[in-house]
Amino acid sequence: MTFTKASPLQRLIQHWRADPSVGANVTEWRLIPAQAPKFAPFPEELHLDLIEALTRRGITALYIHQVGAFTRARRGEHVMVVAASASGKSLCYHLPILDTLIREPGARALYLFPTKALAQDQFTSLNNLINALPEPLIAEGLPVSTYDGDTPHRIRPTIRSVARLLITNPDMLHVGILPHHTEWSNFFRHLRFVVIDEAHIYRGVFGSHLANVLRRLQRIAAFYGARPQFILTTATLANPHEFAARLIEAAVSIVDEDGAGRGPKHFVIYNPPLTDEKLGLRRSALQESVRLADDLLAYGIQTILFGRSRRTVELILRYLRESSGISISIENKDEAIRGYRSGYLPAHRRHIESGLRSGVVRLVAATNALELGVDIGGLGASVLVGYPGTISATWQQAGRAGRGQEPALALLIATSDPLDQFLANHPDYLFGRSVEHALINPNNLLILLDHIRCAAFELPFQQNETFGNLPADKVTEFLDFLVSERILHASGGRYFWMADQYPAQAVSLRSASADAVLLQVWEEDHATTIGQMDRHSALWMTHPGAIYLHEAQMYLVEELDLSKNIAQLRPVDSDYYTLPRSETTVQHLDTFAEEQQNGVIKAHGELQVTRKVVGYQKIRWYTHEILAVEPLDLPPTELLTTGYWLALEDIIVDTLRQEGLWRNDPNDYGPNWEVQRERARRRDSFRCQICGAPEQGRSHDVHHRQPFRLFPSYLQANQLENLVTLCPNCHRRAEAAVRVRSGLAGLGYIMGHLAPFFLMCDPTDLGVHIDPASPLATGKPVVVLYDMTPGGIGLSTRLFDLQDELLARAAEQVAGCPCADGCPSCVGPGGAGLANTPTPGGASYGGKLETQAILSAILDAIHK
Repeated sequence: MTFTKASPLQRLIQHWRADPSVGANVTEWRLIPAQAPKFAPFPEELHLDLIEALTRRGITALYIHQVGAFTRARRGEHVMVVAASASGKSLCYHLPILDTLIREPGARALYLFPTKALAQDQFTSLNNLINALPEPLIAEGLPVSTYDGDTPHRIRPTIRSVARLLITNPDMLHVGILPHHTEWSNFFRHLRFVVIDEAHIYRGVFGSHLANVLRRLQRIAAFYGARPQFILTTATLANPHEFAARLIEAAVSIVDEDGAGRGPKHFVIYNPPLTDEKLGLRRSALQESVRLADDLLAYGIQTILFGRSRRTVELILRYLRESSGISISIENKDEAIRGYRSGYLPAHRRHIESGLRSGVVRLVAATNALELGVDIGGLGASVLVGYPGTISATWQQAGRAGRGQEPALALLIATSDPLDQFLANHPDYLFGRSVEHALINPNNLLILLDHIRCAAFELPFQQNETFGNLPADKVTEFLDFLVSERILHASGGRYFWMADQYPAQAVSLRSASADAVLLQVWEEDHATTIGQMDRHSALWMTHPGAIYLHEAQMYLVEELDLSKNIAQLRPVDSDYYTLPRSETTVQHLDTFAEEQQNGVIKAHGELQVTRKVVGYQKIRWYTHEILAVEPLDLPPTELLTTGYWLALEDIIVDTLRQEGLWRNDPNDYGPNWEVQRERARRRDSFRCQICGAPEQGRSHDVHHRQPFRLFPSYLQANQLENLVTLCPNCHRRAEAAVRVRSGLAGLGYIMGHLAPFFLMCDPTDLGVHIDPASPLATGKPVVVLYDMTPGGIGLSTRLFDLQDELLARAAEQVAGCPCADGCPSCVGPGGAGLANTPTPGGASYGGKLETQAILSAILDAIHK
């Protein structure tokens, strides 16, 4: 009898199933069966030299989707290929383009990739295919060039004159090619193809910008007499046809029968165990990911571990390198365990990618920067620390695991986020629900105006000229506005650029700021740049006093100079990390629609959101104890957008108030407050009772040890033994540790966390704001969910329509949570510092009961 030796993955799965510390916390263990490949012979029309090149590279047949894309492209159709990760999508555009360029020596092609890393990866892939051509002269006649911000200036003229296949990214096309089209005249005159790879990335603001960049590209190509054909590839989308047609403003042929084979995949959803059922607290997903990653490394399974943010990646990397278990099996942890995210310099990222392909890197902790199709080899496991935010991204990240027909593992570790908990307890929503719609709005007023400026700089507008599908009369309105601003000059039926500035440089395709902040570390007498980030992110991540993590090394931010766009850092070994604190105000500009529902008002409209980073918390590693709360004075950021809001009428609020289930009224400390306050300060000798600081220039604060609103009367709340004198800094720390979560805050928390799933958008696409006396509804309590994209992309309209389902699922999640009075998995945490403190009259701190009462009242009202 012959026995087949179990693979490392099979042995690990057996171990986890038998280990109660793992198996007992698995809420879903689903085996996705293997898929046999579906091949088709080489198309008869495919050039024989290309068939020879493919054969030399071990490819003797094509997947059906590769043949389908080639056939449609040969017919001159615009094509979008929809297929999973590692399915050979690149051949879907390489083959028809190379076939044409071999037959037509003058033809040119433009490849657009969303990242430089992906562009470099495809540069190598494309050159390998060209170099396999049997005729050296043909290969030499197909020069491939990358053209991006890293391209040396001395070789750029040569690229402009000889490149037939140009690989770049949307940002470089926008700022470095289109404004200088006269230097590229021969290239544009013969432009036959434009490739848009990983098109699903171009949602929201980035996609809305790209659609306008493509309008400008087609306008310039038409000026030189060319009409390029588009080939797009994407991960699975709910609306590929609609999205592609909106992006390029033309009819698109969809190829969506994926013929690539793949091995079986174990998809496991793991919910960390409860550590305090009453408080609903679970073990940290970060700590559990480190424990399970330790097992993967011990069993020799090469792994990619995805974190939702740059900070998460760096925390995991630090914890992994400090893990004692890992040091037993791997000697060089710094080389074997790496981080990968935006902000790392290009050479650094290429080194890590190479290490993954060679096997030197055994585990990489990454953001979604590695979600895209960069070649990192076939990995054995993909660990997702928290739901990535969209179903599409979940399958993209899970798809990073798998070598051919070998079994693979995808492990989703749920965080305490309500959406993660919802999916952990309702896994069929993940496996059965369709992937997201990709939404863009090319005619967003602010974005459109920016690109009409850029287009006018590139070529004068003719009178009655359209811009993409924007009618001529609308274009004229914009042009006349720019004339009034002395940016354009109208003469002879044309609009000419007359301003001094170069408009494309002032328009960022990916964020509200076109400027990047450099992260510099001073060593002796020179500065080393270790990374960069946009200005908006810099306010959050590199504010003065922040602990910034880079490849698990900690740096203290000593200065953020926004006038020079430089953050000065120095290496430190700190026992804490930092989290920023912000304040948000929302101003009502316009109401698009409003509906009253028996005590509830729902509406959506135009808003101005002002956000300001006002301070930060110092939090101890591992224990997450708040050590200090420090103030900051940084400039605010403003966002003109659209939003949805839910307002409660007086009839609902009065009923809740009568039942003792409304905590949003401002505190009235009573007529004896000033007297008691002075008595407390005098008793404490006018010194802070935590740090001992004396009063200097201003009176210290007086803090209620147990929150005022939990007492039935001000007389009890203001008793001297419940008061303590604190300096402003210690008072902020005490307030942060002792929070009383209101029902309205709990409602905003659960709605904001569940909404992205039902909207099928990314969590970062939405902002949440609560106001117990909002100007949006004449002083009524309001929960606002607003679009984080300037001008909005339609999320508020969909929220307006989806409100009832969202509220029903929110009520279900709160009711089903095992916590006693609120936790991060339902209405948000209350005051952790008071968790085991008896409360006067048995009052609660977490707000769960209040939130349930509000949800019940709303649902009753809208279903009457």
